[in-house]
Amino acid sequence: MAGYLFRRLLQAALILLGVSFITFVLLYVLPADPVRQIAGRSATQQTVENIRQQLGLDQPLLVQYGRFLAGLVQGDLGRSYLQRTEVSTLIASRLPASLLLMAGGILCELLIGLTLGVIAALYRGRPLDQGLMVTSFVAVSAPQFVVGLLLLYVFAVQLGWFPIGGYGTLAHLVLPAVTLGIMGSGWYSRMMRSSMIEVLRQDYIRTARAKGLTRGRILFRHALPNAILPVIAMIGIDIGIFMGGIVVVESVFGWPGIGQLAWQAIQRVDIPVIMGVTMVSAGFIVLGNLLADIVTPFIDPRIKMR
Repeated sequence: MAGYLFRRLLQAALILLGVSFITFVLLYVLPADPVRQIAGRSATQQTVENIRQQLGLDQPLLVQYGRFLAGLVQGDLGRSYLQRTEVSTLIASRLPASLLLMAGGILCELLIGLTLGVIAALYRGRPLDQGLMVTSFVAVSAPQFVVGLLLLYVFAVQLGWFPIGGYGTLAHLVLPAVTLGIMGSGWYSRMMRSSMIEVLRQDYIRTARAKGLTRGRILFRHALPNAILPVIAMIGIDIGIFMGGIVVVESVFGWPGIGQLAWQAIQRVDIPVIMGVTMVSAGFIVLGNLLADIVTPFIDPRIKMR
């Protein structure tokens, strides 16, 4: 166990190192100049060069990257060019909202997706199965802003059940979480259906039926724990995606998460904030996958961590 965790942590460190280098290089070669954003359009060339020198942006790429890594090892993500605030402070202020939305979104997509997937597998080849798979395809294909605006119009504007936007209470969380749940449930339902169909064909399921076990016991005690294993890996990936890639949902519902922070930083070419959000998102993806690998043996004891 200890050896496995050490290897995975070493792999995680190498992955994060690669992500940081690639992101840094891409930002370095961008035609957009962050110094111009800071100085303004009316600034003289001398002012621009002075700001560039103060920020260390006149130094070679490897020198800048080395300075970033040195700060990263110490937990220092740098200072925002435009907001004049530590990046770690900016991210920490948005992190609770992002974590809450991530948890709500994953819960909703699991409840919807797994339920539809299991039902579709039990009625494989029948009209109900076909209808559910068409529904899952529509859910995957629908743009996030369309789903979000539709839910807002129906449940916030017309019915008045939930706030139109904002953050602070459980009522504010429901609609953005359901929007994410609808989008992700399509993938989970299709994967759960395929996995469940394969498990239901196994010999031990036929043996359980021959022993006279009830359908519910076969489904929840024998089939579901084995069919859900591929879904656990997807949850690990979703953790990172939800932490850094739900800009549209956050914008529609006015949710003050990390996604909005990243989008604002990209528009302003605020490189320290972009790097900080990227590293935090990559860290959550690595952490999510590690947790998924640790949880899997507890669900299926046949799987060993080596």
